[in-house]
Amino acid sequence: MRILNCILFSACMLIAGAGAQTANAASANPPIAIVIHGGAGTISPKDMTPALEAEYRSTLRQALTSGYAVLKRGGTSLDAVQAAIEVMEDSPLFNAGRGSVFTHDGKNEMDAAIMDGSNLKAGGVADVQHIKNPIALARLVMEKTPHVLLVADGAEQFAVSQGMPLMPAGYFYTQKRWDELQRALKKEGNKTTALEEQYPGTSAHGFGTVGAVALDRYGNIAAGTSTGGLTNKLDGRVGDSPLTGDGTYANNATCGASGTGTGEYFMRLNLTKDVSDLMQYKGWPLKKAVDYEINDKLVKFGGKNSGGLIALDHNGNIATAFNTTGMYRGWIDSRGRVVVKIFKGE
Repeated sequence: MRILNCILFSACMLIAGAGAQTANAASANPPIAIVIHGGAGTISPKDMTPALEAEYRSTLRQALTSGYAVLKRGGTSLDAVQAAIEVMEDSPLFNAGRGSVFTHDGKNEMDAAIMDGSNLKAGGVADVQHIKNPIALARLVMEKTPHVLLVADGAEQFAVSQGMPLMPAGYFYTQKRWDELQRALKKEGNKTTALEEQYPGTSAHGFGTVGAVALDRYGNIAAGTSTGGLTNKLDGRVGDSPLTGDGTYANNATCGASGTGTGEYFMRLNLTKDVSDLMQYKGWPLKKAVDYEINDKLVKFGGKNSGGLIALDHNGNIATAFNTTGMYRGWIDSRGRVVVKIFKGE
């Protein structure tokens, strides 16, 4: 009997040891993931040449791999989000940074925000006109000031105080965006309440706002969003992108989310925080919460064909949704799979 007990004890110890090794291996390799968007809107294959489509896909992939490389080498989710967004801000393809649209008076006014899900700290900037990477300035607001949002001249003065150069207005000029403004100005005589007619730049190749959400190996989620706003908007108009809970939100306990679309809807409905709240207070899974916000709640309050969301939870699950014909989007999931999509149905 003593021999049998010894054998059983040894076997149990081996099983326990194997289980501990498995648990340690799992904890040694926690999930990392990143999801991005480059805007939602009226986007279809017939509106795009094969060369332009390839350029969009290539830039989205570059943004993804830049952010994921940060995570892979042990960097933070904040660093990954900033790296991914800066790639898109530097591209004239997207309505952020260099490719920003023009206001009614022919200016480029940019907004951005970033949020740290580990402590709910956030930073944002709005109505900046000379900042190459507004997402970087938003992060400085979060980390170097007691504030959450700085705007216009005050934000740019702060940028200079932090050693950030101011770019000339010409840096942000692109012929495509200028032509969009001219078309919008010609349509101003047609009075209508439809948002896509008030802001014609929301059609064509989409809204163009960019965003990213990342989960790092320390279990921290970060989210960021950057935009040039709406073509032909009133000078001084600020959308949802730099506002925490509206266009940008992150909470380690639930998820991170970034929105794209007509910001007035997102602001009235607090869409990104609402995703988190549905998860926290109702126990909904990520996908259910994201789909509800975009395809039910947003539509119910007049936001049909008005935008989309990307989101990522603390387990590495990814969800995207949009109620337009397309959304520039991509992700690298917790298994390292790379996905880039543009059109509905992909």
